[in-house]
Amino acid sequence: MPVFRWGQAWDPFHDLEREVDRLLASVSISFSGLRFGREYPPVNVYEVTDGLLLTAELPGTRPEDLEVFVTDGVLTLKGKRTGPDGVPDDRYRRQERLRGVWQRSLTLPERIQEDQMSAEFTNGILKVRLPKAPATIARQIPVSDGNT
Repeated sequence: MPVFRWGQAWDPFHDLEREVDRLLASVSISFSGLRFGREYPPVNVYEVTDGLLLTAELPGTRPEDLEVFVTDGVLTLKGKRTGPDGVPDDRYRRQERLRGVWQRSLTLPERIQEDQMSAEFTNGILKVRLPKAPATIARQIPVSDGNT
């Protein structure tokens, strides 16, 4: 059954209708086994007594394939996931765990002490501790008379 229908199609549009049907059919076949979603790991960020804690699920990632850094209030996680050795792409029947290089950047909700950050990776879970910076006190700036 055609997906695209003009009703009483003119002859010139009949070919267009057929081509659109063919294109849409090929798209639905090629996408049928894929899972769409994010290509980066899910994270949780929550407040602890002395700052923030970020956790990320990274199954199949090795610690040496991870980079964590912060610049101007933006925390960036970079990593790489590899698939099982010796399994060619044409042998997969279902693949939901993405492979390859990924990067994720998150704007931090508060100021943190960048020199006090720490990260640990255990059993596929990355934990990044982000200690809050002390609150800054507003400093009053004296205003002088510009006429003197």
